[in-house]
Amino acid sequence: MMRMKVMLVLYLMILPLALAQLKLGFYRSTCPPAESIVEAVVRKRFDTDKSITAALLRMHFHDCFVRGCDASILIDSTGQNQSEKVAGPNLTVRGYDLIDQAKNALESVCPSKVSCADVITLATRDSVFLSGGPFYDVPTGRRDGRISNPDEVNLPGPSLPVSQAFQSFSDKGMTMDDMVILLGAHTVGVAHCSFFSDRISGRGDPTMDPALVAKLKGFCGAANDPTAFLDQGTAFTVDNEFFRQIRLKRGLMEIDQELANDRLSRGLVSRFAANATLFRTRFAEAMVKMGNIQVLVGNAGEIRKNCRVFNPN
Repeated sequence: MMRMKVMLVLYLMILPLALAQLKLGFYRSTCPPAESIVEAVVRKRFDTDKSITAALLRMHFHDCFVRGCDASILIDSTGQNQSEKVAGPNLTVRGYDLIDQAKNALESVCPSKVSCADVITLATRDSVFLSGGPFYDVPTGRRDGRISNPDEVNLPGPSLPVSQAFQSFSDKGMTMDDMVILLGAHTVGVAHCSFFSDRISGRGDPTMDPALVAKLKGFCGAANDPTAFLDQGTAFTVDNEFFRQIRLKRGLMEIDQELANDRLSRGLVSRFAANATLFRTRFAEAMVKMGNIQVLVGNAGEIRKNCRVFNPN
């Protein structure tokens, strides 16, 4: 009898954990149209602004690497509390309005059912697919965090060597392979000239294509800190062209170019540059893996009504 009681207690302890994990189709019964609602909002924006894919990829990464994928990046600052949004790396993050639109649409159909954290994850997946990238199923069931602190925003910078950048990924349970393929998200998006100005000053960085240095010198001379495409080939398409470009010394950011030069990562860069199918498969896998970082599930956190504000206690 005692043994049966112990087994029952252990079962009751484990059961909530098992039920609380992320799973495919998490909203199938509580909000069946959830994924299609998010997809419709993303598609409408993508039709007029193809740069939204880069914006969402960046938002998703910046969210998951600070406190995990809990939508803490969406919280607005108040007079009493500053949020992650005011941290330096997040000042140029955009796409918040799209998340608001998707959340509002969801609330009108399924109030208090779909988390803002899942909205970010689903919207990013859908935008990747619309940009020519792979479609991948993402498990859902994340809950939203109740902390957003700018002092906790410590993201790998664009000038870090590969080994130091990898430490940030390793701390989140990611492999070198994961890091290289996720930085392949730079196949879309732009960088302000100020982020790579040191690489084109004087004679230019010898690890950068001289023709590209000359082009960027003329382009970046404007006073308003213009932006340049991170991928010199297919700037609005999620594909493996970024890896081909950095092998040709055409990476803008120092960390991007170092991926092709450093012994720790150059073999992976060559593999992804040579095999488009491998790129698509590994990119999808790494995006799902990143979306699982330190997620809140079960009764942890909350389901926000408004993605920009914590629910009242």
